[in-house]
Amino acid sequence: MPFPGGASPAQPSVDAPAVAHPAAGALPDCLAPLDAISAPSWSPPAHATDCHFHINGPYDRYLLSRGRIYNPPAALIPDYLRVARALGLERMVVVQPSTFGTDNTCTLDAVRALGPDRTRAVVVVDDDVSEATLAAMHAAGARGVRYNIIHGNGPSLGHLARLAERLAPLGWHIQFYGDAERLPDLEPMLAALPVPIVLDHMAGVRGELGVTSAGFRAAERLLASGQAYVKLCAYRSSAHGFPYPDVDPIGRRFVEAAPERCLWGTDWPHPSLFGATQMPDDGRLLDLLGTWAATQALRQQILVDNPARLYGFA
Repeated sequence: MPFPGGASPAQPSVDAPAVAHPAAGALPDCLAPLDAISAPSWSPPAHATDCHFHINGPYDRYLLSRGRIYNPPAALIPDYLRVARALGLERMVVVQPSTFGTDNTCTLDAVRALGPDRTRAVVVVDDDVSEATLAAMHAAGARGVRYNIIHGNGPSLGHLARLAERLAPLGWHIQFYGDAERLPDLEPMLAALPVPIVLDHMAGVRGELGVTSAGFRAAERLLASGQAYVKLCAYRSSAHGFPYPDVDPIGRRFVEAAPERCLWGTDWPHPSLFGATQMPDDGRLLDLLGTWAATQALRQQILVDNPARLYGFA
């Protein structure tokens, strides 16, 4: 199947041509994911979904964007499949990383390789992306567009409302990654969009701010309205190592308040971590979800039913 936009799988997307790497050492290098992960203490239900991970490389085939702000390690499909098998995950959502900008070739090729019956994608597009490209991406498994205001290298918020109008007929959503401190100001705009919103990484609520913060309350209101989902992924919000005690109350509160609006993802290979940072263990991340969603019914809802509804799994 030809790549959306007409390029072959080995070539960059026509929407955002890939460019050569910056000079060696010009950008910080991310830590690599763990070679081995812990076995989780419980087994997910059938069709459990990892709603957030990235595939990077191989870089002799997929060139990184010059607009990136760090160098990610290669994170290849066989490496991810070892993680998915170890965790018991059957369905998958590949999220376009900021390091490829709006060239979604690697992400959509990964959907094809992993199997379009069990895999979807969240892409990053230019503000003026064509209708033909959106339609081709939909056919290739894309179901959402990511706005990353932490790392940039994607669409601008000024065009969000217009793009959302164009995504609505496709049944897509907007995935939003930003600091929760900005969420109260953005809440009216997000609530008015004609598509669902997915609040990335615990809605950006940091552990030290917690459930009494204005950002958390804004996220909670969006969930209660039925407009938003939240991705439960604790480690980015925490100032501590596992089990991320400062984020535990946030995860519990999200699950208690809106279990029908919660999703979960590994965020493998855990990009933009540097230096002496503790690399997350994906088995322990799943264990942590199990403490927030302690019943089989909650785990079924978060890992199977909610992703099936949002991403269109059969």
